[in-house]
Amino acid sequence: MTAPSSRIPAMDVLRGCAVMGILWMNIAAFALPEQAYFSPAAAGPLSTGDITFWTVSFLLVDGKMRALFSMLFGASMLLLIDREEMAGRDGRQAQMIRAAWLFLFGLAHYLLLWWGDILMIYALVGLAALLFVRMEPLALVKWAFFFFLAHFLVCAGFIGTLYAWGHAAAAPDGASHVSAGFANFIASLSDPAHPAIRSEYMTYRGGYGGIFLHHVALFGEQWLTTLPFVLFDTLGFMLLGMAMLKGGFLTGRWQAEQYWRTARHCFLIGLIPMAALAVWIISGRFAALATLGSVLAWSFPFRIPLAVGWAALILWLFTRHRDGAFTARIAAVGRLALSNYLGSSLVMCAIFYGWGLGLFGHVPPRVMPLFVAAAWAVMLVWSPLWQRRFALGPAEWLWRSLARRQTQKIRNSD
Repeated sequence: MTAPSSRIPAMDVLRGCAVMGILWMNIAAFALPEQAYFSPAAAGPLSTGDITFWTVSFLLVDGKMRALFSMLFGASMLLLIDREEMAGRDGRQAQMIRAAWLFLFGLAHYLLLWWGDILMIYALVGLAALLFVRMEPLALVKWAFFFFLAHFLVCAGFIGTLYAWGHAAAAPDGASHVSAGFANFIASLSDPAHPAIRSEYMTYRGGYGGIFLHHVALFGEQWLTTLPFVLFDTLGFMLLGMAMLKGGFLTGRWQAEQYWRTARHCFLIGLIPMAALAVWIISGRFAALATLGSVLAWSFPFRIPLAVGWAALILWLFTRHRDGAFTARIAAVGRLALSNYLGSSLVMCAIFYGWGLGLFGHVPPRVMPLFVAAAWAVMLVWSPLWQRRFALGPAEWLWRSLARRQTQKIRNSD
């Protein structure tokens, strides 16, 4: 295996693509109320361009880039542990310390900037993943699919309770408070005039203090309750990433034709049923339960092959263009993934929130790709420029310095 102290260019490229792809999906959560992230009808009437943006996101991006990032996080854990142990240190302890600091980074990100943070989840799930680091690839894959099943059952069970609630609300002898409660829940996902959605507009078009207090309240009221919907799939993809590293897949060592065949098969398996779900949702005019159920549960089994397919497709391109200038730029984005992730949040919040330009709710989905493309261009320019002078990104440097309890080298010339 490649020496754990060295960079693995293939993984840097994958990580760069993942952090850029995550922004494509997150842009709606920066620019619109939280409800619109799960059900676009919550933001109001949808044009053909808006539906096209949603369709592309649903088919190709939603959950797939986060899954890819999770696979890379799991693989990177193995590399960190190996590197620490080769240096005579305790690899598991080093990972636990890094996870503690990552959780604090994520908490600050959540409270100070944006409610969609994933760093806290990675920190917690990464601790659980430590239990599996010594396993062989086949065992890791089996456990990964066990957790995938657990995730699907949790999400499908939740959606099932909503359908049961709707059935009880529609019953002729149903209690009025049941009907009213269900109608209010559906409206909170699909009616832009609903008080919860209007409150989101008021909050994020307001000043920084109000947004901060809103995030504090969200963390206390909502964050823990959403964990069951993200813990198991994240752990599954981390374990899958470990298996893919041990099998040489993530290091770019496979033949180009092997990557191409894997990508082709995975996209064929995943895209056809995903397209059927998209047609069902669109033809149903984004009915709240159909949309939420598809996003949370029904699309998940197909998200797994699509995430692997994306990894294989990117690595196929990498094997064919590993020395290309554009490949080097994407790798630089990946080496600064934490800085780019947090920097994207800072820039997007400054664009959309009231303490910045105040564009929250004013940019329709069909226009959002322009903001994403501009952010990608910035990442592809600043990342290699920064790396010419500095060995670590600013966030990476701070994280490593805190985890090792001493200031780390940052300038290349030092």
